[in-house]
Amino acid sequence: MDFQTIQNKFSAVIKCNAEKLTALNATELKSELLILNKNGINNIILDLSSTKYCDSSGLSAILSGNRLCKDTNGKFILCGMQPSVQKVIQIAQLDKVLLLTTTVEEAHQAIEN
Repeated sequence: MDFQTIQNKFSAVIKCNAEKLTALNATELKSELLILNKNGINNIILDLSSTKYCDSSGLSAILSGNRLCKDTNGKFILCGMQPSVQKVIQIAQLDKVLLLTTTVEEAHQAIEN
């Protein structure tokens, strides 16, 4: 499985275990995001520390997560990005739209504030 979700009462961390976030697994990520949202979890941290590549389908899934959280007054945070993924995020100018942190711990702190 490409994604592992750890959930608590107020938030969830989705760890992407795939080296690439592409059309092959972006649908699985979108499904996981939808399930969490339907279950009332509106603070989601996406840990991309193991992911070295992200294509447009992956970016679309990330934006879906951001929209779901914003629509329910929650926070969607990307953390642990590898330089290559961070560059794609910057080229798409999503660094101006998304909350970005270096670590999962920083992301948890951002949710609490």
